[in-house]
Amino acid sequence: MTASDTLLIERPSNDIVVLRLNRPQVRNALNLDLRTRLADEITRFGADPEVRCIIVTGSEAAFAAGADIGEMAGAGPVEVMARNVQKYWRAITEGPKPLIAAVEGFALGGGLELALCADIIVAGEGAKLGLPEVKVGILPGGGGTQKLARLIGSKRAMLLLMTGRMFSAAEALSMGVISEIAPTGQALTRALEIAREIATLPPISLMQIKEIVNAGLNAPLDTALMLERKAFQLQFATSDQKEGMRAFMEKRKPKFEGK
Repeated sequence: MTASDTLLIERPSNDIVVLRLNRPQVRNALNLDLRTRLADEITRFGADPEVRCIIVTGSEAAFAAGADIGEMAGAGPVEVMARNVQKYWRAITEGPKPLIAAVEGFALGGGLELALCADIIVAGEGAKLGLPEVKVGILPGGGGTQKLARLIGSKRAMLLLMTGRMFSAAEALSMGVISEIAPTGQALTRALEIAREIATLPPISLMQIKEIVNAGLNAPLDTALMLERKAFQLQFATSDQKEGMRAFMEKRKPKFEGK
């Protein structure tokens, strides 16, 4: 484990990285330093061939309770624009490795937007999620309005966005906001189980699945199906495709190398 002021980096195994938000005094509120660190580390580990899966998590009290209001309260529009925080969200979302968010406690505002950048979200039963920005005179600026509406439909999203109300992990699962619920305090344990499963699978296929699902969400169905078809065809240029099918026929476990 290595530490910084805002982020802990853990390697439970060579192929899995855990990035732990580390601002407990403010419930892991996302300041610019923490956003920068997250984006930089996800980019760095995204280029590491040993790493097969990345997990982002917080503490049992809070995944992340939102953006750092103290950093934002006195800012003007030009300063906010110049910060260009979208580049951090983009780097987190578009990293090539599978990304899992393990959520306990509060995931509010920018904290929920961070979780929504992940490919898979595991939340503890006691987690509380929401986009309450309207209560402090603004609205979500890290993709929350658009991602939530696409996940749960505009009418339910409008209700949650316009009231700023929190919702439970059970409600989040029923709406399709998260992937799984774990017992309280066990979200990271469950995320690690999923990461270990993913780490045994072919990296190129995983990267392509992530890319075409995300691209296809914003494309007409015909275009999305074309992207899938091309990605499928390209798998037959990989050594992992040959290994996977050979292992299936030989009734043994495949060994995928990302080639």
